[in-house]
Amino acid sequence: MKVLIKRVEDGKITFQQTSKITIVTMNRPTARNALSSNMWKELIRIGKEVKESTKTKVLIIRGCPGQFTAGSDIKEFTEMSTIEANETFGIMEEAISIFESLPIPVIGAIDGPAMGAGLILSLACDLRIGTFNTKMGIPVGRLGITVGPSFMRRIVRLIGPSRAKELVYTGKIYNAHEAYQLGMLNRLVKNDDLDRVVLDMANVIMNQSLASLKSVKRAVELCQWQEDVPWSFVDPIDFPEGCLAFAEKRQPRFK
Repeated sequence: MKVLIKRVEDGKITFQQTSKITIVTMNRPTARNALSSNMWKELIRIGKEVKESTKTKVLIIRGCPGQFTAGSDIKEFTEMSTIEANETFGIMEEAISIFESLPIPVIGAIDGPAMGAGLILSLACDLRIGTFNTKMGIPVGRLGITVGPSFMRRIVRLIGPSRAKELVYTGKIYNAHEAYQLGMLNRLVKNDDLDRVVLDMANVIMNQSLASLKSVKRAVELCQWQEDVPWSFVDPIDFPEGCLAFAEKRQPRFK
């Protein structure tokens, strides 16, 4: 197993890679696993490495025990100008987008808070397995953060426009059962079972055809955003034959 540990300030990000499964662990327990700018940059680097890999079939992203991630380190922003803060949000979005756009399945192992940008990172995963300690929310209104469409679309596609607005308008923090009922979690498991259940799922997925996994992920993406995709709505041979057969009141002779 390839294991790389990148230490960033008082935290670290661990990158473990077997022949087919990659595990990324965010670890900064002294700050509720809030990610610094440098940690977001390290996630970008890791995401790019995985994207270029021809071996990894499943990626798991997790936090330290009891903490998925509280999102970004808000204390950092007190020392930034608004321009620097906007640039930092751009770094977050790049990191989240890289994991979201990986052609392989991404599983989020959620234990404890998944808040703010941490919530969006979790929603960028294909599957989310949560413990009964999971808490999910995006209380941006308390901080004067203006949420852009890239963040919001990930919430909207899972829970719908109205509930997405309620989530952000109220800043409510949802417990594990509420998050599961809303569709933000695929499964709920006991705390001690999280690693086993996630690895079991990864092993099942790992044994599937890589071509099938990639095609399903791409097809689901197209289902959600088909308005942006060129598409031919008629078959050049069968469609004329079908119309002609209808007009002639006979069975079509398709190719």
